[in-house]
Amino acid sequence: MSDERYQLSTNDYLALDATAMADAVKTGELTARMLLGAAQARCDAVNPRINAVNMRHDAHADAILRARHHAGSELLGALAGVPMLLKDLNTYLTGTVTTNGSRMLADAPPATRNSTLVQRYEAAGMLIFGKTTSPEYGLTTTTESSLWGQTRNPWNLAHSAGGSSGGAAAAVAAGIVPVAHATDGGGSIRIPASYCGLFGLKPTRYRTPQGPDTFEGWFGASCGHVVSRSVRDSALLLDVSHGHEKGSPYWLAPQTMSYSEAVQRSPGSLRIGVVDQAMTGLELDADIRRVLNTTVDLLLGLGHRVDPVTLPVDPQQVYGAHGAVGAAALLAAVRDREAILGRPLHDDELEPVSRYLVSNATSATAENLYRARRSFELIGSRMEHLFDDYDLLLSPVTSQLTPELAQASLDQDYEHYIQGIVGSIGYSVLANVSGQPSMSVPLGTSCCGLPIGMMFSAGWCREDLLFQLAGQLEQASPWADRRAPL
Repeated sequence: MSDERYQLSTNDYLALDATAMADAVKTGELTARMLLGAAQARCDAVNPRINAVNMRHDAHADAILRARHHAGSELLGALAGVPMLLKDLNTYLTGTVTTNGSRMLADAPPATRNSTLVQRYEAAGMLIFGKTTSPEYGLTTTTESSLWGQTRNPWNLAHSAGGSSGGAAAAVAAGIVPVAHATDGGGSIRIPASYCGLFGLKPTRYRTPQGPDTFEGWFGASCGHVVSRSVRDSALLLDVSHGHEKGSPYWLAPQTMSYSEAVQRSPGSLRIGVVDQAMTGLELDADIRRVLNTTVDLLLGLGHRVDPVTLPVDPQQVYGAHGAVGAAALLAAVRDREAILGRPLHDDELEPVSRYLVSNATSATAENLYRARRSFELIGSRMEHLFDDYDLLLSPVTSQLTPELAQASLDQDYEHYIQGIVGSIGYSVLANVSGQPSMSVPLGTSCCGLPIGMMFSAGWCREDLLFQLAGQLEQASPWADRRAPL
């Protein structure tokens, strides 16, 4: 099938995860050109319905493909020929614009160099052909913006795909790509993964590179990785992208095994603590509680010990520190843009909630920010001590099912925005503040067919343990055959 005259059928393309695609390219069964063409065709077919891909960079992908062909390097890299999409948020591809979902950056100049993460994806052989939607600066749990419009959930077009990596999750759930770049500053990988029926892991703080110009996002609360259909794809992507980058003052100890190897290993019998109470105090949706209970039964059947646990943290401290850091980062971004423009931003260049956050951040003191950073450290320490008694923690990803569109957008007053996101943020923010790795695993559906993810969190640098359990769960309760109606 290596002849370029052959096209890859939609069904054949959708049946492949990224690992299988790369294997088929290396054996000559498929070509990178065939995979890229299939991804572009799928995007043409479904993106008008879901609005997940906001920018196409086909010329970039074609140029990379031609250069590799000329150099005879088409088959090189662990992910040779796999099509890829980048999230349109603080991640840069040479010659293309990154808008961060904001009108204030709609006419920003193209990037002059790649982010380190992009360098590593392309070095592994991936073909980046577009960007996925994000809300303005990733500030909410839905992917809607005045600049790019609403991104719709492939499982139900009236509902949100989650945020802020909703474009990435919708693109994978709709079959445009098998895996897509995403970032997570408060649940932005795990929430969309849960809402769209995908696997999504937030790595340990500093596990993946943020540079080359900035080495941490939101004091390390935000980090980049992917959403995927298969566990092994997430592990392989972390294998090729993790590690210290030159110039960064942050690094983690080397791993004793690859993450791909961890997926294949049994986790043994684990001590798992169950957290069912949201830090927001919101009542758990009945369908989500049902899936939580069936997940506990599944874990017990696999030989794990499961006990209830109470978190050793103050929710007000968690949300206060996280909010202070996010608002300060937004204020700095606005001031940077105003300096480039040589004028203050107009009201219509920022969403109403963003304007509110900027206004509040201008009155914050240095003490506020110092205390927020110290809270990150104190909360991280308390959680690490909890992991002396438990290997993993289990909780829902969210308190409520994926909401309908417009409920959590930034284009409203702040009070209604908070009401809109409270059902999404009751569990996920903690791992961003503490820095520990955390994953959403697609282990159920609601009575009306909406996906429901369960969240597992581990101690510092224990992605290997998360991948071991995820691989076991994927075998015990497969989700690959559950596909969005698109």
